[in-house]
Amino acid sequence: METVYSVLRSLWLWLEITPERVIGFLWMLFLLYWLVSALNRKKTKRRESRIKRLGYVLPLLVAFYLLYNGYFDFGLLGKYFAPHTLTVEWIGAAITAAGLFVACWARFHLGANWSGVVTLKEGHELIRTGPYRNIRHPIYTGILLGFLGNVIAIGQVRGLIALAVIWGSFYIKARREESFLVQEFGPKFDEHTRHTGMFLPKFS
Repeated sequence: METVYSVLRSLWLWLEITPERVIGFLWMLFLLYWLVSALNRKKTKRRESRIKRLGYVLPLLVAFYLLYNGYFDFGLLGKYFAPHTLTVEWIGAAITAAGLFVACWARFHLGANWSGVVTLKEGHELIRTGPYRNIRHPIYTGILLGFLGNVIAIGQVRGLIALAVIWGSFYIKARREESFLVQEFGPKFDEHTRHTGMFLPKFS
């Protein structure tokens, strides 16, 4: 048994499996699943304008710069808000894994109705299965959890600000999506909102 443990430990060290690498691998798997899933989409019936799209895309670029540009001297933004330990980093990796699982689970239930921008599809369906039973935008919930894991692993104040900006961007996009859905489904969507939260579940 000790020999097996020693071999596994040596393999672990040789591969240099770190929380940072695990988080990067999880995001790569997530993007791969997203790209494959995007091959199955319905035709678009209505789409938001490019100008309106910039309202949530530009903040995301700022957030990504804050979150991933660790080589820049951020001053106070580079201060640690939590103990910078390996245990905390692994907790962050676990949260990222959980969040991306939720996002993929929601993406599976959304099926061919999904789009990367705010649209209505031909034959658009109001999905109320899986995580959509309690959350109106569970994909955003999962991605936010994924980024929260990143932020915890990084442990710096800049990450908290980036997460707040990402949340704001998703909120703008979610509200715009809901304006489309209200026009498409009317009272049916209003009833759905009474039983669901935007990003957090409503158990009622």
